[in-house]
Amino acid sequence: MRVDYAEVSLLGAREDNQDRATAVVSPHAALLVVLDGMGGHAHGELAAELGCKVMVERFGQPQQPLLDPLGFLHLALGQAHEEVTALGAGLSIERRPRATVAACLVQEGTAWFGHMGDSRLYLLRAGEVLLRTRDHSHVELLLQGGLISPEQALTHPLRNFVEVCIGGDPMLPEMSIGRLQRVQSGDVILACTDGFWANLNDADITSALYPGENLTASLEMLARLAVQRGGPGSDNTTAALLRIKD
Repeated sequence: MRVDYAEVSLLGAREDNQDRATAVVSPHAALLVVLDGMGGHAHGELAAELGCKVMVERFGQPQQPLLDPLGFLHLALGQAHEEVTALGAGLSIERRPRATVAACLVQEGTAWFGHMGDSRLYLLRAGEVLLRTRDHSHVELLLQGGLISPEQALTHPLRNFVEVCIGGDPMLPEMSIGRLQRVQSGDVILACTDGFWANLNDADITSALYPGENLTASLEMLARLAVQRGGPGSDNTTAALLRIKD
């Protein structure tokens, strides 16, 4: 498998960066991971750092390509949740570290996904958004039910409220795991935190990441645009992506 990849993480208007992102590529498989430490909770950056470390270490252990991609994602996300939860052992519920997460495994011509919260995955093909994951959030439920418009979702008072994350309560939370799509040459898979996607529309993303464009420069340009549009309240802005070459 041959891929190009890039990653970016900007501070935005925050005092520290609680996001983490990585793209790990081996001869037979590739893994994208982004995590967003939840800013309303103590040590969100520790949750994101530990969660990313767990995912990457599990990816490097088995022989590749992985025999059970869905099992890998389920166990990796579960372990990330357990270890982040252990960070908060003994703390009050509101002080326990938490993070949202999105991960994509690509091997043998297929992309597999797992996510919790409002960190997202996009599959781009021929200048269009072919698929994206659905956030675990109240606003997403309203949006999918037709009760609010995409424009209203951007300013909804509960837009930052997520219903699922790693860390916090020891009980394993609901996670979304599945087969994203068969991939083909030229496809781009994007993983990003809400600081990235909340200030960009689909046209912004597809036009910048169209086949032939420089991935690193394009991704950095999109991240700067998201921070600019976020203004004085801009969040940490983080993304990682793969482009399938062959």
